[in-house]
Amino acid sequence: MDTLKVALGDRAYPIYIGQGTLCRFDLLRLHIAQPSVAVVTNTTLAPRYLPSLTAMLRAEGVEVAEIVLPDGEEYKDWKTLNAVFDSLLERGCERGTTLIALGGGVIGDITGFAAACYLRGAPFIQIPTTLLAQVDSSVGGKTAINHPRGKNMIGAFYQPKAVFIDTDALGTLPEREFRAGMAEVIKYGLIRDLPFLEWLEENLERLLARDTDALQHAIRRSCANKAEVVVSDERELGDRALLNLGHTFGHAIEAGLGYGTWLHGEAVAAGTMMAAELSRELGNIDSQDVARIEKLLGRTGLPVRGPRLAPERYLELMRHDKKVRDGKLRLVLLERVGKATVTDRASDQQIVKAIDMRSENA
Repeated sequence: MDTLKVALGDRAYPIYIGQGTLCRFDLLRLHIAQPSVAVVTNTTLAPRYLPSLTAMLRAEGVEVAEIVLPDGEEYKDWKTLNAVFDSLLERGCERGTTLIALGGGVIGDITGFAAACYLRGAPFIQIPTTLLAQVDSSVGGKTAINHPRGKNMIGAFYQPKAVFIDTDALGTLPEREFRAGMAEVIKYGLIRDLPFLEWLEENLERLLARDTDALQHAIRRSCANKAEVVVSDERELGDRALLNLGHTFGHAIEAGLGYGTWLHGEAVAAGTMMAAELSRELGNIDSQDVARIEKLLGRTGLPVRGPRLAPERYLELMRHDKKVRDGKLRLVLLERVGKATVTDRASDQQIVKAIDMRSENA
């Protein structure tokens, strides 16, 4: 097992990565303030993981409340969040009750946001079960729900007490979800870790075959990159925005099609290609660089073109992005392969051109 640390002073916390971490009560108990937890999961994962986790906790004298939510991005909303609050209140959960997020990014975001709000702040632990959540959303303290006008528009920065990443959970992850998670893994290589990108190009088949050693390395490297960025800019006032390569385009795809139509990682992959085309249009990278990125995403089985939405619709949705400042749309683009930058110098015409070049039927 590997252990990383997110070094945020008195709010620092560990990331445990390895096989069987779901069974490690000896570690879990270190991060439970009082013998009372509320485990939040969804209808898909509950039959698979909830009985063994709750049995382990109860055997150690921990009182457990089970909160099972519907599965899907479309449920990442006020109604579902309020259902969590209803359950916590009905069960008399106290401020010291630890909320445990057992699931993918949706469960992690909703549980973290609920913890940030419940009784003005309850502790929570992340146990991510999807690749995307393991390498990205479970680390860093971003919690949120979606709004019809934009993804993750309502939320809070609220750090967990610990993150438990069990690589065994990936063995039963559906292929589409696994490949969607790879979009976030590839992102780290593109924005700040060229040697990791080169490793991914050489070892992609091992990862897609879910080789244990390859997965452990990729998750550890991704989490280490994420932790470094979070420590330097916890509240996304500067460099943390670089983690959003492809996300402004991708979030527009998700909102434009309806949440859940495309998986988040699929939308990010198509958005990454749009960002790459725009980076080329601005003279930062060349056509060979764009082809290199397309080849890696394509080998992973991810979409390299977005849906055919009207350009005006793309721009409308993108202008609700959290990086808009003083009315200007700021985008994460590539300064070169292995280094990202945030810029507002792209014109609407250039943005639309990049979207058109990377849309279906273009």
